[in-house]
This record gives sequence, C-alpha cells and structure tokens, in this order.
Amino acid sequence: MTARQTRLPRQWLMTDERLESRLWEAIDRLPDGQSGIVFRHYATPAEDRRTLARDIAAACRSRAIALAIARDCVLAAELGAALVHNPDGPSALPISMAVHDMADAARARDRGAALIFVSPVHATRSHPGRQPLGPTHAEEIARSAGVPAIALGGMDEHAFAALSAGAFHGWAGIDAWLVRDGPGE
Repeated sequence: MTARQTRLPRQWLMTDERLESRLWEAIDRLPDGQSGIVFRHYATPAEDRRTLARDIAAACRSRAIALAIARDCVLAAELGAALVHNPDGPSALPISMAVHDMADAARARDRGAALIFVSPVHATRSHPGRQPLGPTHAEEIARSAGVPAIALGGMDEHAFAALSAGAFHGWAGIDAWLVRDGPGE
C-alpha cells in the first residue's frame, strides 16, 4: 500500500435521506481524525443538498474527518472534499466507486479509483432483498480491483474483524453508527 493509500480512513459513514434527524447522531459517533463520510443524499432537492453538504464539510474540517461527495464533482471541489464518489463526470479530485461485482472492480481499477466500496457483503436493511455477496466473494472482488477496498453492507467493527485479514482496508455502514454501544463509543 502506498503512503497515499494508508492515509485513507478505515471507518466510513454512508449518508442518505433514511438517516433523517439521526444524521448528526451518526456523525457524532465517528472517531475524529480516523474516519470518513460519503455524502450521498441523492433525493434531497439541490439547494438543500448543497446547504447540508456545506454543514457536513464544516464538521468534517473541524474534526479531521475525510469527506467524499457523491456524484457532484463541482460541489466536491468547492467543499475541498477528499474524494468524489461515483463521479458524474471528469474529476480533478481522487475518486471512489461503488463496486458490486468483478466487472465493477475492473472499471474502478481502469478509472484509477483511489478507493472502492464493495457491497453488499452481508444482507442489509438499506437494500432489502438484494442478494449479499458473502465474505468470500466480496474479498475476491476487493482483491481483484488492486486498490484499497472498504467492506459495505451489514458491516460494523465486529463483522469487519471476521473478514480475512488484508482483504479490505476498512468498513462502512449506516446503522452501525446509530446503535448504542457501537463504533465511536
């Protein structure tokens, strides 16, 4: 792993509208200086999304939390994000990508992704009915991309610890950051 790759956080919060009023609770649970947020909120009206993204970016700066902005390369650059997640066009910033199979892993590698999010490793409430990859297949996908990979889908620090050592750089979740006595406490 290169020096740049080792600076990527190992724990991530994936945001979206389902967090509603609990968004700040989840953010408060993130460890300062060693975590990241992927700001998605795809269904939020554009101006409200920009305002919320600005507020989250300010919180990230004050706590040394990495920020990735989904799709919007312009907003990501404006806010000084570390990454653009699944960019909507060419990006001057490093990119991260969602990866669900070997073809996605190859696309991420070919696009020069700095980080990938492999999902869903396990069944997850955020995508009910979606067939999980399972740890073994998710690890194969992660290794095939040749870039740091984050395990996503039914993940928390305990599920991450059960994965093969070295297969993933870290893990991401939504609910894991909301449970009592979970990560960050």
